[in-house]
Amino acid sequence: MRDASKFGPETTTAEVLADIDLHGKVALVTGGSSGLGQETARALADKGAHVILTARDVPKGEAVAAAIRASTGNQGVEVEKLELDSLAGIRSFAERFLARHEELHILVNNAGVMACPFAKTADGFEMQFGTNHLGHFLMTGLLLPVLRRSAPSRIVSVSSRGHHLSPVVFEDINFEHRPYHNWQSYGQAKTANSLFAVQLDALGQDAGVRAFAAHPGGIMTPLQRHLTRDEMMAAGWVDEDGNADDRFKTPEQGASTSTWAATSPQLEGMGGVYCENCDIADPTEVGSPTARIEGVDAHAIDPDVAARLWTVSAQLTGVDAFAAA
Repeated sequence: MRDASKFGPETTTAEVLADIDLHGKVALVTGGSSGLGQETARALADKGAHVILTARDVPKGEAVAAAIRASTGNQGVEVEKLELDSLAGIRSFAERFLARHEELHILVNNAGVMACPFAKTADGFEMQFGTNHLGHFLMTGLLLPVLRRSAPSRIVSVSSRGHHLSPVVFEDINFEHRPYHNWQSYGQAKTANSLFAVQLDALGQDAGVRAFAAHPGGIMTPLQRHLTRDEMMAAGWVDEDGNADDRFKTPEQGASTSTWAATSPQLEGMGGVYCENCDIADPTEVGSPTARIEGVDAHAIDPDVAARLWTVSAQLTGVDAFAAA
């Protein structure tokens, strides 16, 4: 039987990394200019990793990188422009990355959008699925050569308890034939993030590339930019003064699970699992009072569904990193 980790909901990145030395390791964190990505990048840099963080807004990213360098003393923190809603932009980023970096040991696919109004990516995909899943699918596939070369390497796909809201609806991924719902869209994308880790690990483990999905927990970040105060009050997230509910985590607590998945010795030889609160999640107790907020639903870790999603994603992006030559 697997031993539970010694961590929990209130664990911070500092506690997760207390006994970890990342000198000589190269890490890439998408969406590193704010929120969980910023804290993940800072925490990894603090333990000696050379960190590349991506940002849509490069000046904002540079300011964050400068602050990380100043606070950690680690001068190996860089910024790269990345727009995950453009396949051409992702390809351009990957070309730049591969030209400059010969190693990549840790990849944290953190960037994303949440509950936004209906919109399409530059390539015509529904925005949340296209950005949160397809963008990372393409980028990861293009970076697979350096991840393989750097093995053992780990990829963390930041999912969410939002996966409880919807499976991947293969018959209408882009909401072309059903009414758009911002939370169903988000749920589908977060389920896809988890399924991506399942199939990526199945395909990559023989090459020493392991993948994990991670739910960070509730945390107030710029991810909530599309929600009004009234919506967040109705959900019980904030009070009438805008103060976050006590259930919400700090950035240091919120980034701890993805950081744990990326570095924990306890996970050596493992992969394809969904993690929450710095441990491997239990299956959702269907019908229980906690079914909406704890555990992982079967539809988010089903290997057959994960393989189907991989095939569809490869068709949509034009890249299958493990296709036979």
